[in-house]
Parts: sequence; C-alpha cells; structure tokens
Amino acid sequence: MFLELNFNSGKATYLQIVDQVRMSAASGALRAGEALPGIRTLAEQLRINRNTVSKAYGELERQGVVEHRPGRGCFVREQSSPLKSSVKKEMLKEVIDAAIVQAHQLQVSREDFLEAVEERLGEFQLRESASEKTNKV
Repeated sequence: MFLELNFNSGKATYLQIVDQVRMSAASGALRAGEALPGIRTLAEQLRINRNTVSKAYGELERQGVVEHRPGRGCFVREQSSPLKSSVKKEMLKEVIDAAIVQAHQLQVSREDFLEAVEERLGEFQLRESASEKTNKV
C-alpha cells in the first residue's frame, strides 16, 4: 500500500490516510481481506505519530471500510464491486478542477501548470517504484 501525505494541505493527516485507504478499497487497489500495515509500521514509514495512524484506522473501521481483528490487525472489509470507470473519472475530474482553480488563483500559466503536473507524475512514479522494490525485499 502506497500512501502520500501532504503536510501543507491544511487537511488533517489522519483524514488524508482515511481518504487514500477508502479510495484504494473502493477502486479495487486494496482487495477485500487484504491486511493493512500495522500501526507502528505505517507510522514509521510515513514518519508520523502512531496515534495518528490509530485514529485513521479507527475512523476507517467506523466507516465500515476495514475491520479490526484482535491480535491480527486491520483488514479491508468485503465491499461492493470496485468503482466503475465512469465514477473514477468523475472523482478525478473533481480533484483536477480544484487544482485548476487553485492554479488560476495563483496566476500560474497553462504551460507552467502542465509542466508541474508532468513533473509531479514523474516523481510519484519514481517513489512508487522505489516503494514496490522496498516491499519486495
């Protein structure tokens, strides 16, 4: 599982974790029955307080996304089928629209905006592949 936190977003860290895990479960990236990393492990990986991860996991359990199995950890619950492609695109459009509005407010040109998106995509792919290599070891 790959999570990325933005400490400058203004959104609580635990909510960022909740949103990303919920989205991964809904999209099928996390499958039903799949274990989430342990609280301590994820906290160390993200370099955050264990209580923050615990709060996120508690919220995910409250929302019915995961279930806690005493002594075993947190697991993704059985859910309805993964999101349809059209729903995924609609969710992505909302995020892109918000980024476009923010770029407009910051007076960022179209070219600079697209260049920044390409740059961030490249960095994300590098981090993701590095994370996958680390997890295979």
